[in-house]
Amino acid sequence: MTTATDNGLSVLDGSQLRLLRAIDAVFLRLADGWDVPEFRYPHLIRCRDLDLFDYYDNFPHLGLAATRLDPQRLKTTLSEASRPVDRMPTEVMEPTAFALPSAACYAIYVDLAGATLPGEGTMRTTVATCFRNEERYEGLQRLLGFTMREIVCIGPEERAKQHLLRAKDAVKALCAELKLDVQLNVATDPFFDKNSSKAKMQRLFPVKEEFVVNGLAIGSVNYHRNFFGERCNIQVGDDTAHTSCLAFGLERWVHTLTDRFGSAEAALAAVESLG
Repeated sequence: MTTATDNGLSVLDGSQLRLLRAIDAVFLRLADGWDVPEFRYPHLIRCRDLDLFDYYDNFPHLGLAATRLDPQRLKTTLSEASRPVDRMPTEVMEPTAFALPSAACYAIYVDLAGATLPGEGTMRTTVATCFRNEERYEGLQRLLGFTMREIVCIGPEERAKQHLLRAKDAVKALCAELKLDVQLNVATDPFFDKNSSKAKMQRLFPVKEEFVVNGLAIGSVNYHRNFFGERCNIQVGDDTAHTSCLAFGLERWVHTLTDRFGSAEAALAAVESLG
């Protein structure tokens, strides 16, 4: 069973971990079927790269930084503090250039910065531990740190849009096989700067739709238009790249499938029986 605390930290037991790996293997087979290569990126991202994406303007409530502790100040502070230390005081923290990412795909765009891709563009899949500074946490449904699998398209506008259509069909088919009652809902998360022209377009054409089961979003499809292509100077031939992605929250899938089948073991059997 899962053990959890009220600060968003949960532990997966053996059966839950096997289920998480099995469902991720399903998503990887999906990527393989689309000839999408897998990459693994650093666990941290530079603050300047997130700022390039307007992250701190649009998602200030989610931000988490990875900072170095000054050893001398830390030693002095700890010598005067009651132990164990519940919160690390800010005076022992040094300014940091690195952040904990809240999505897996940011690293892909940073890695491709300045690239000129072939006319059809490219696709990549990656898995990452992502972090979000939420107001509340709830077991595997809402975690401080969680696992995200993404399948990302970077290419011409039409290919990026086609990726979303194919992705939606694939996830609906998967949920049907697992007998999950899934709804596809337009998400209300902000993405673009609220005063930008892209934000105005967002209100007319949704950029994010979520796969929702029993009120919980277990995945999403996201269309960023040419936002990341512009910010990272990624070209497709003579044009700026458009990007789109299919994202899964793996712990949320563990929760949802366990709830659907009654136990992690039964859910694992159902996932392993998929064609």
